[in-house]
Amino acid sequence: MSAISSTVERRALGRAGFWRRVRNSENLYGLAFVGPLVIGLIIFTYGPVIAAAYLSLTEGDYIGTPAWVGLANYGRILQDELFWRAIGNTAYYVIGTLPTGMALSLALALAMNQKLRGIVFYRAIFFLPTITSAVAISLLWSWMYNPEFGVINTLLEKLGIKGPGWLASTKWALPAMMIMSVWVGLGYNMLLFLAGLQGIPTEFYEAAEIDGAGPWRRFMHVTFPLLSPTTFMIAVLSVIGGFQVFEYSFVMTHGGPLWSTLTVVLLIYMRAFETFEMGYASALAYVLFAIILVLTLFQFRGQSRWVHYEL
Repeated sequence: MSAISSTVERRALGRAGFWRRVRNSENLYGLAFVGPLVIGLIIFTYGPVIAAAYLSLTEGDYIGTPAWVGLANYGRILQDELFWRAIGNTAYYVIGTLPTGMALSLALALAMNQKLRGIVFYRAIFFLPTITSAVAISLLWSWMYNPEFGVINTLLEKLGIKGPGWLASTKWALPAMMIMSVWVGLGYNMLLFLAGLQGIPTEFYEAAEIDGAGPWRRFMHVTFPLLSPTTFMIAVLSVIGGFQVFEYSFVMTHGGPLWSTLTVVLLIYMRAFETFEMGYASALAYVLFAIILVLTLFQFRGQSRWVHYEL
């Protein structure tokens, strides 16, 4: 009996020691904090990604069982005129907003980097559009673009200029959306540039000034090279965000007039939730992912030519 009781005691002590080690383990606390995030990623991110890969090879709606069609959806994309129209519009949108938005954001960051009284208030004002609802901004600018009573055409009329139809015009609808997009993104990019500017040591400017460099030469030979990592990051994020533009086109024009503002993401939405072609919409999403991936890799490959992480 004593042998049996000693064995039971040893097992009890072993279990107590095991749970004591578990309670004192940092790994347990780490898993407790990370676990919900990992579960959420698997259910709400990786799960839909894998499901979309399967659906892109099928055909059907939400009700019936999808039929396997292989790569037929991807072949259909190559023959879809609306897809090529959407790609052209999206590329035009990115090319038009990227350099303009970055240049204006950098100029605004240089202005907001001055040590003036109340400068924090102005920084907050310029950042407000970034945290404002995209739907609210789209509706606001739609009223501003109204050709009859919109504030923009009213101001142009006072200058003796006849304003265009803006969102009702196939020529001006996409540029109008681009102007609004640049305005919305100014605050966010300004904040990133401002962080980069404040991270540049003042010793570089002092040395350049001692060497006789003026403001423009200091900007070109000190500020811009040291801002190149920030500029590169903003360029990558702007390209990715530009190819995913959706809210502005959906709310302001719904792709019109005559598909002049149709974007790739809006086309995906239309095929998935308006015509209920989930398989084709999934294939479009994967093609968009491939385009963004190739452009991002291209940007990373070319960064060594102009991005300077150290002087």
